[in-house]
Amino acid sequence: MNSVQRFDTRAWLLFAAMALLWGIPYLFISIAVESYSPAAVVAGRTLLGAILLLPFAIRAKALRPAFAKIGWVLLFGAIEMAGPFLLLGHAEQTLPSGLTGLLVATVPLFAAIIAFGGGDRSVLSPWRAIGLFVGFAGVFVIVAGPGLAVEGGGGLIAVGEVLLVALLYAIAPFVIATKLRDVPSLGSITLALFAVGIFYTPIAFLTQHEVPTVESTVSLVALAVLCTAIAFITFFALIRRVGPVRAPLFTYVNPVVAIVLGTIILGEPITPGLLIGFPLVIVGCWLAATGGTLRPRASDSDLPPVAPS
Repeated sequence: MNSVQRFDTRAWLLFAAMALLWGIPYLFISIAVESYSPAAVVAGRTLLGAILLLPFAIRAKALRPAFAKIGWVLLFGAIEMAGPFLLLGHAEQTLPSGLTGLLVATVPLFAAIIAFGGGDRSVLSPWRAIGLFVGFAGVFVIVAGPGLAVEGGGGLIAVGEVLLVALLYAIAPFVIATKLRDVPSLGSITLALFAVGIFYTPIAFLTQHEVPTVESTVSLVALAVLCTAIAFITFFALIRRVGPVRAPLFTYVNPVVAIVLGTIILGEPITPGLLIGFPLVIVGCWLAATGGTLRPRASDSDLPPVAPS
């Protein structure tokens, strides 16, 4: 599929679905960790997600190539799922879900820095450099600006955890691009989910000290079904439709969904710092990732899609 294909009606529907499916995990995580330990959330989400994706992976004959590079698949799972999912669950015991979603949106900023470290000097182009500055300035305004969206040492630690998640999400695609390039994504993701789920299951039993509520359980199941299994299937369909460069553009809408749902459903406050910093982060990420244009560069078509949350 040509990566510069125009968006048609089906593509826009898939785009809208992904904006929702990867914009709502922060709400579900916030509710799930009210009675589940972060490790239990990771174990439940990944195991159920893997079971649901398994038939599709088998049908696509995607598992054997993934098994052939199981070491790199496990490393990908650690960077993409094992670390981020646990850190997000722990952070959302302190941070609002909307703020968490916005901080994760800094992935393109870290990806640009990593690309520069790997020799991509296009990151130094004026607009992309401005994007890096504006994006991180937005994070600073949110964390330390008027209204103090984050208060106390625990809140700052949680912010650090979410920014570490963004860094890990920025690293994971480079692992796919360099080490798992010839492996079907569905196979890598399914095996990685299984491995992470199996790893966290005993930790979940050791850390789960209260009886889960129905609300938390429903949120955990929704995380696995909607935000993991269905989201990946939809994402692959979107990639086939518009290519790997334009498919991830929906990630700039995800924070809007996260903040709106957090405000409406959980009653999370909208601080002045968040109102000022939010557009700075989104504009900065867009400039850092695209240089201010939707036209993909030649090297962009070789990169895998942006990671989910």
